[in-house]
Amino acid sequence: MNSLTTQRIAERFARLSPEQRRAVYQKIKLEGLAIGQFPILPRQASESDAWSPSYAQARQWFLWKLEPDSTAYHISGAYRLDGELDGQALGAAFDALVARHESLRTLFRADADGQVTQVIQPAVAANLEQIDLTGVAPDDLTARVRGEAARLHQTPFDLEHGPLLRVGLIREAADRHVLVVVMHHIISDGWSMGIIIEEFVELYRARVEGRAGELDALPVQYADFALWQRHWLEAGEKERQLAYWKAQLGDDHPVLQLPTTYPRRADGIYRAARHHVDLTEELAAALQRRAQGQGATLFMALLAGVQVLLSRYTGLADIRVGVPNANRHRVETEGLVGFFVNTQVLSSRVDARQSLAQVLEQTREAALGAQTHQDLPFEQLVEALRPERQLGANPLFQVMVNHQRMERKGPVRMPGLVLDEYALGEQAAQFELVVDTTETADGSVRVSLTYARELYDGEAIERMGRHYLAVLRALAESPELAVGEVELLGTSERDQLHAWGGRTARYPAQETLHQLIERQALANPEATALIHGDESLSYEELNLRSNRLAHRLIELGVGPDVKVGIAVERSIGMMVGLLAILKAGGAYVPLDPEYPADRLAYMMRDSGIELLLTQSAIKDGLPPAEGLQVLELDTLDLSGESEHDPQVAVHAENLAYVIYTSGSTGRPKGAQLSHRNVTRLL
Repeated sequence: MNSLTTQRIAERFARLSPEQRRAVYQKIKLEGLAIGQFPILPRQASESDAWSPSYAQARQWFLWKLEPDSTAYHISGAYRLDGELDGQALGAAFDALVARHESLRTLFRADADGQVTQVIQPAVAANLEQIDLTGVAPDDLTARVRGEAARLHQTPFDLEHGPLLRVGLIREAADRHVLVVVMHHIISDGWSMGIIIEEFVELYRARVEGRAGELDALPVQYADFALWQRHWLEAGEKERQLAYWKAQLGDDHPVLQLPTTYPRRADGIYRAARHHVDLTEELAAALQRRAQGQGATLFMALLAGVQVLLSRYTGLADIRVGVPNANRHRVETEGLVGFFVNTQVLSSRVDARQSLAQVLEQTREAALGAQTHQDLPFEQLVEALRPERQLGANPLFQVMVNHQRMERKGPVRMPGLVLDEYALGEQAAQFELVVDTTETADGSVRVSLTYARELYDGEAIERMGRHYLAVLRALAESPELAVGEVELLGTSERDQLHAWGGRTARYPAQETLHQLIERQALANPEATALIHGDESLSYEELNLRSNRLAHRLIELGVGPDVKVGIAVERSIGMMVGLLAILKAGGAYVPLDPEYPADRLAYMMRDSGIELLLTQSAIKDGLPPAEGLQVLELDTLDLSGESEHDPQVAVHAENLAYVIYTSGSTGRPKGAQLSHRNVTRLL
């Protein structure tokens, strides 16, 4: 289909009603066409200056309403200007930028129905604040400049009244300035900052040289993109892409909680700090070769390394990270200022027995699939999946991974001036941890760990950086190595652990739970072991009764680490059943008969039990389970079973029981405890 035809279809599509658009979308889909083939068009002239926001902008509005004083979503850049500065040319350049990009003169307000709209103002002068520090003492100047730059960045924006672009020019001396540019994320993103600085340089040059700036006309504005996005997604594209993401992420959405140095805060508000780690040339080259050998990119290898590290740190198998996508794959949006970046949730099932090569292949498949389903806004995914929300935790993922390819940028030369980057000070942390990887044209790779400084100390993050390099080195050099076999600890860390764990004193081997009972039955056979209501049982009687049941369980295949369910009322028989399972070498899985049937069914299925001990009065109330053998303790004839202690080889590291808690996803989560875990407390 040629470009003229797609242009005409797009024009007609924009004029249709929502119902008609859905019908046209279905026809286009049947013909094998995709939305990427149809252009974004300038919106039709209207008397109204209020337009629907993009989905991302609607979420930013919601977040701002929750925390209007937060600076976590400020897009900021600072630049040193050395040389003779033309202040009028600088002001004119930013005025031209505001006139050129509607986003820079957009405000946000709620309509009569409470829905947010973006209101585009006529061209106005840029909000330029000039701060003169030439009279400040030299010893205090650096601190004052940093303080003013921080103030410009940390001053909250008012999305309803604006302006949402803030430009500060700090004058240190006649030939020395610092330029600070701050925008709210609702009108901008990191890519947009690059556009603004690039166009500022051209407009400033043109003004100083007395010519018109050489900038190509913009084919559309951000509000045109927002309208195009809504039309196509609401016509049916949202359902198509959402089906893919639902299949990828499923119904359970675990919360990844890394071990922290300090307790988490309920409000989740933290300050950001950063630590850098550089890959050696050899490691970067080896990792690149490993990626290419599996048809992957360097980013995929770096991402696989993060997922392995997070799995090793948390013990989770389902590792999810957020990956920002610039969303600039359309020619119309490449040079446009606006909030285009979209976050995708990439999931990987990481098992300790998997090879690193398998993890990389899995990551590759997930990344390629995400590329072909990148138009669904993150906000729509959250709304559809409705994960259990936790105050202070980001929905669907908690760690961000961002990869950039860039040329090494040096100072930019302008008429009479040199522009170079200036490091801004402290900023708010959007996430507990962000892993930024930067790849340059010469093959070097830098890893930046941005972390919440109230959660981690510098030493913990430095250690994490070393562990990440260890994973990458293993992936590059030994891809056949299993995830659980990767040696994270360096020599000094291993030495430290050995020093902490070293001891010369000898202690007797730890006994199992049932061995402690057996020892007590020999030492004090007549002593009362259990009391329940009017019924009591001595240690000897408890031991004999549980022995008889244990021998029956052994006949049924129970042995070390075999899980056996037990769903009985609180009674003497319950304790006999628990002890018998342990004596047979098994591990008991307590199932409270009062639990809802669906919860019990999940626990029975998840734990993998094949044998269940219960009572006749309870049996019919339990959910059916295919292949599950059931013993009714109150009707069981054990008179022919041996009363001797079973001699099953069980040690302190064998499993004693599995206890289910509520779990971070809302589903029960099984915690497995060995005999040692319990006997050390007795």
